[in-house]
Amino acid sequence: MFGVTILGNNSALPAYDRHPTSQVVTLNEHLFLIDCGEGTQMQLSRYKVKRSRINHIFISHLHGDHYFGLAGLITSMGLLGRENDLHLYAPAPLEQIINLQLEVSDTTLPFKLHFHPLTADTLLVTHDKYSVECFPVYHRIDCWGFIIRERKKPRKIDKEKAVAYNVPAVYYERLKNGDDYESRTGEVVKNELVTIPNTPARSYAFCADTIYNTTIAEKVKNVTLLYHETTYLKDLHERAAARFHSTTVQAAEIATLANAQHLLIGHFSSKYDELDEFLHETQAVFPDTQLAIEGVTYLVK
Repeated sequence: MFGVTILGNNSALPAYDRHPTSQVVTLNEHLFLIDCGEGTQMQLSRYKVKRSRINHIFISHLHGDHYFGLAGLITSMGLLGRENDLHLYAPAPLEQIINLQLEVSDTTLPFKLHFHPLTADTLLVTHDKYSVECFPVYHRIDCWGFIIRERKKPRKIDKEKAVAYNVPAVYYERLKNGDDYESRTGEVVKNELVTIPNTPARSYAFCADTIYNTTIAEKVKNVTLLYHETTYLKDLHERAAARFHSTTVQAAEIATLANAQHLLIGHFSSKYDELDEFLHETQAVFPDTQLAIEGVTYLVK
């Protein structure tokens, strides 16, 4: 399963039972936390997300609504006896902040906390089942987006045909990578005779707080599911620009330029108690749009 569970969908101020930004991405047995606004650990409990399975946390930038819940979450992990290493990816100054909070509270964590500063557009994590990369977005301070990509072998084995052509099972991995099979007698079995194409690898892109900038579309080209902030409705485009945020229509235009398959919108301003108009405005430009609603898991498919 590849899905995104929304823990917080609001902007700076909690309002209308909406919380600051936080999401959990689930890719089969792997869980990733993206941003950790105030109240995140309460939301994890509320929606029955096992924090012990979170081994990678990604913080987009150092405005409080995106990381004020982090120190509490890390401390709680320690109190619950966590032993597994935890990897934190964030702007460099956060390391000093976390260390100071632990120091003044005389807290020693029972697990290893690895801090990875975000300094460049780069690949952050590689695994045989996934990869995670970051890219810059355009906010008042340094701010980053993230892309989680599923990794798949290019081909699947057609076992019935592989057996019929006497291909030994020890060769299956090479078949998955597209190789032909050559027997000891020199007979060549073409790959396409015993394999079928794999389903396309899926991807999820998180665009953190940002002013409208079309270069972002190139960074998230062809993603399966794109999350983009829509702090304001389209009539407040000037306020959005002044505060380095985006509107509904602007998010939809980025999704269109990126050729994204689906769009998820969030980071709603606290000036709005109802969200229906966000969906209407965005869908008018990019029809395959959904609102990021807290407690809902959106499948990447």
